[in-house]
Amino acid sequence: MAFELPALTYSHSALAERGMSQETLELHHDKHHQAYVTALNNFVEANGDLQGKSLEEIIAATYGDEARAGIFNQAGQHWNHIHFWNALAPNGGGIPGSLEAKLVEAFGSVDQFKDAFKAAAVGQFGSGWAWLIQKSDGSLGVTKTPNGVNPLATGEGTALLGLDVWEHSYYVDFRNRRPDYVTNFLDNLANYEFAESNLA
Repeated sequence: MAFELPALTYSHSALAERGMSQETLELHHDKHHQAYVTALNNFVEANGDLQGKSLEEIIAATYGDEARAGIFNQAGQHWNHIHFWNALAPNGGGIPGSLEAKLVEAFGSVDQFKDAFKAAAVGQFGSGWAWLIQKSDGSLGVTKTPNGVNPLATGEGTALLGLDVWEHSYYVDFRNRRPDYVTNFLDNLANYEFAESNLA
């Protein structure tokens, strides 16, 4: 069964008033993400041992294997983007009480969480991702990963909320102002209900 590009749960224009334009979503979802899916399917077709495996199984089987880095990159980016579309919401920015309590426990305050997340997102050199994760002990933390790597691959924890900081995710709307893109995500676009639903 071939992997498929998931449909967005909101229209391409639904986030425009919150800082992510229709053009960005059309390019990012319809073109960039589709390219990862197409390439992944081609790799799976050419590698019999991967056929029938779930996306998570392919990520586990290829992470850290230099000979299969190309496969991992496509699988990782497919997984990351599936997460990312869910991490955005037309009415984003509001934090549910139970998640807020865990953020305060881990970071001291919501503002301090946002500062830590922004530092990770802005500090990721080149292409990559910033993540709010739940660690194995149940506490929350922030991490960053390069390129198509994610917490699923590294085993750092469960991804609660991920932000794409590849330039294609923000250049149309924010040009080279990654800090503004990150702030806008945290305040206006982040689907904290989705983050809360990922808590163990």
